Amino acid sequence: MSEFRMPSLGADMEAGTLVEWLVQPGSAIKRGDIIAVVETQKGAIEIEAFEDGILDRFLVDVGTRVPVGTPLASIASAGQPKEQPGKPAGAPATAAAPWPPPEPPHMQPRPVAERPARGHGRASPAARRLAEQAHLDISIMRGSGPEGAVVLADVEAALRAAPVETRRVEALGLSQMRAAIATAMSRSKREIPHYYLAHTIDVMDARDWVEAINSTRPPERRLLMGALFVKATALAARAYPEFNGFYEERQFWKSPSIHVGVAIAIRGGGLVAPALHDAADLDLETLMTRLQDLTSRVRAGRFRSSEIADPTITVSSLGDRGVETLYGIIYPPQVAIVGFGKVVERPWISSGAVLPRATVTVTLAADHRVSDGHRGALFLTEIERSLKQPGSL
Repeated sequence: MSEFRMPSLGADMEAGTLVEWLVQPGSAIKRGDIIAVVETQKGAIEIEAFEDGILDRFLVDVGTRVPVGTPLASIASAGQPKEQPGKPAGAPATAAAPWPPPEPPHMQPRPVAERPARGHGRASPAARRLAEQAHLDISIMRGSGPEGAVVLADVEAALRAAPVETRRVEALGLSQMRAAIATAMSRSKREIPHYYLAHTIDVMDARDWVEAINSTRPPERRLLMGALFVKATALAARAYPEFNGFYEERQFWKSPSIHVGVAIAIRGGGLVAPALHDAADLDLETLMTRLQDLTSRVRAGRFRSSEIADPTITVSSLGDRGVETLYGIIYPPQVAIVGFGKVVERPWISSGAVLPRATVTVTLAADHRVSDGHRGALFLTEIERSLKQPGSL
């Protein structure tokens, strides 16, 4: 018998509130399954299982705020007899270490403002929040949770059944989110000795290659240049691992995995940068599919604990907003962020002639404690090499 514990979702996270169970006792679970929703000061995050087994029983009631490392549920191995109840629900773990071990905290999740409940029926905080966002009257909804409580899945089902014009989700907690971003960026500029490089790259071949691929595909399967930018960055991080990892406890910890955090704007304002896992190993079609899924879930306010905790390097782009050059600020404890601007046509000398070519300006902000300008230049050159050979991506 093992225990599923409140995970650490950030350096400043000391506790979280369990807002919803997505599985019931007796359910078989696998590593990576979404089994609960936890609310922190900065967001409502889907929590994944860390092992296979059978969810034996809940140890914490919905609505309980508990410290990081507190057992939330007991998990039995397949075929293992159930443990007799002994620990009272919600009892905190005073001496147990968090399990699984908390990974280095990175980009923080989207804040959610505390709002007074409007409905008169029982509902989980996550369900009530989404209903408020979508202007649904939760008091008249029939819930599928304990004692008829409305849970998040009930509100989502109501939204799917509602007319399109009512499916309006607005960002919550903008002031708190801005405060969280300001805190993280102030820490970054205060503690990290940044250096900046910029490099303009001829991407005519890459753009033509993407257009040729897309000419044979339906709109929902078309590639965007952004997918190439993410893949090229991931490959450069593999070639130059000093840009992929975390600076903590006065030393650099190189990450064996390459999880590219992608900066995504939230409707109504704000920004998060959840991870595309193992981006260097994904083919472009798979990477594009996952990028679209991640973007749609983030803008709907649904992302997972591993996506928030895992980024090892970040990519940000404002090209779709017309910005030609973007200089980023490193998300601590990461050590690098790559910026991509708008793809624009410029006069370019090619084979001795001045020709109009599609170009993009790529920037690097990196931590001088870990790398230097020479290695940063090689890193950007590696991105250029990949983008000039799009078929190899």
